[in-house]
Amino acid sequence: MRKIIGLIFADLMEYSPFERYAEQFCAEKKTRWGNDSLQYLIKKGGREILVVAVKSGVGKVNAASAASFLISDDKADIVMNAGLSGAVSKCRREDIVIGTSYVECDFDMTAIDYKLGEKPDGQRYIYEADPLLLKLAEKDGSLKTGKLGTGDVFLTSREKKELFKKEFGVNAFDMESAAIASVCDKCDVPFLSVRKISDDADDAAAETYREMNKRQEACLTQVLAEIIDSLLDFDNIW
Repeated sequence: MRKIIGLIFADLMEYSPFERYAEQFCAEKKTRWGNDSLQYLIKKGGREILVVAVKSGVGKVNAASAASFLISDDKADIVMNAGLSGAVSKCRREDIVIGTSYVECDFDMTAIDYKLGEKPDGQRYIYEADPLLLKLAEKDGSLKTGKLGTGDVFLTSREKKELFKKEFGVNAFDMESAAIASVCDKCDVPFLSVRKISDDADDAAAETYREMNKRQEACLTQVLAEIIDSLLDFDNIW
């Protein structure tokens, strides 16, 4: 029995720690869809998980494209994402936040009487994390959970930060998670995003983000690896 798990990282600094981790599995590396990617197989008790990881590029279009390719070409059964985020409310630098829901904060049709973020024709625009992945991610109680907001902007504006907090109640803000969640929702593929807080989404955000990004820390890789290991042991999905 085999499951395929697709992983999406936006930039090189976020992707590199997972690439180093995957070397122990003799991961096959290649360029696909114009992006660096790798894949490896892990086995346990007659079960197999093929992990396919891709460096998508920053932003909603790049992230959504990567999710679409993973689902359509690789037939991913599950998609997960990891990266850095800015703090909006109830979290601070160094926290790891497991996303419980995802919304595109910059989707704006308010000029024609829609709410901020709301999409036409009754489309869903707030996406929920997969319950099983969420349960596995927070099983030891050491990580925070929170609502993630997304937009094609590196958030440094206190005014926008307060707006997104008021309108959506988001705890952290990034540039990819809700776009991936939207694709997964349309394709009925379970999704989860794991984010580390790099900055306070304020006028000092660029400097503190660069500082953490350069560290290429392995903590998010560790969270993803533990979830994958747990899936091998979870009878209900096989």
